[in-house]
This record gives sequence, C-alpha cells and structure tokens, in this order.
Amino acid sequence: MNRLWTPWRLDYVSNASHSTASCIFCDALADIGNQPLVVHRGRSAFVILNKYPYNNGHLMVVFNRHIGRLADATPDELTEVMTLTRTSELVLTEAYHPHGFNTGLNIGKPAGAGVLDHLHVHIVPRWNGDTNFMTVTGETRVLPEELSQTASRLTPLFLRLAD
Repeated sequence: MNRLWTPWRLDYVSNASHSTASCIFCDALADIGNQPLVVHRGRSAFVILNKYPYNNGHLMVVFNRHIGRLADATPDELTEVMTLTRTSELVLTEAYHPHGFNTGLNIGKPAGAGVLDHLHVHIVPRWNGDTNFMTVTGETRVLPEELSQTASRLTPLFLRLAD
C-alpha cells in the first residue's frame, strides 16, 4: 500500500468533530491583518482561501456579518458578494486558466454547510479531467500548490481587478 503524507491535515481531522463556540470566518475577520488566507477585503465581505480546498485556488466570498441566509442580507451586501464572486472568477481565470468553475452556497446543515450560520460563496476552479483516481479510489486530494503560494499569486490580482 502506498501512503501520501499530509501532516498539515492533522489539525483538521483532530478537531473536525469538536464543536467550538467561535466562528472561523468571524475569527478571520477580527484578525484580518494577520490572516494569511484572506486575499481581499471589501466593505461588506472578504475573500479567503479555503484552508482545506477541493482544488488549488478554491476561494470563498464571505459576508462580514454573521448571517445564515440570503434573506438576512442587505441589498448592498448582496451586490458586493456577487461582485466579489465575479472578481474571484476573473482572478482565478488569469492565475490558473481553469476550464470551468463550481460556484455556490450551502445554506444550512442539510445542504452541506460546513460553517453554519455564516454565509459564504464557494468558487472552485475546475479543469477537464481534474477528478482523478486519487479522489475516486483513495478519497484523497492531490494539490500541487501550497496555500501560501496561492495567496501570493492571487492577492495582487485582487488588488488590480477588484474595481
């Protein structure tokens, strides 16, 4: 049997079943200056790398306010989140040249929301043939770029393309 060592995932698997009183997105927003995964900050929302990405470049556009439904958002918040989602698509296209995207929201636990009650939009770049045998047979994702490299690649593109 072959082994693929992923020591950076230990924290995730060790703590995945433990509930915490804090919210990862509220924590990131409170410490945004020291948060290396945040690649852009807007007025009502911010863009952060997914710490456990499906693919390289997996971003989330997160409302600043801790809300769980689109119905709770203001028109200005909705506009900025959709604008940042569009900008994320432009940034990822320039940085990675993907063939497509999965973009969406998981609202509520039954819908697959991993962070309950803090709404965020996932933007996942996709390439023809990117689902390979590792995911299908080994339930393992292979990511060729570290998150710090992804952040360094995307942050200047957000600075240029955000407006």
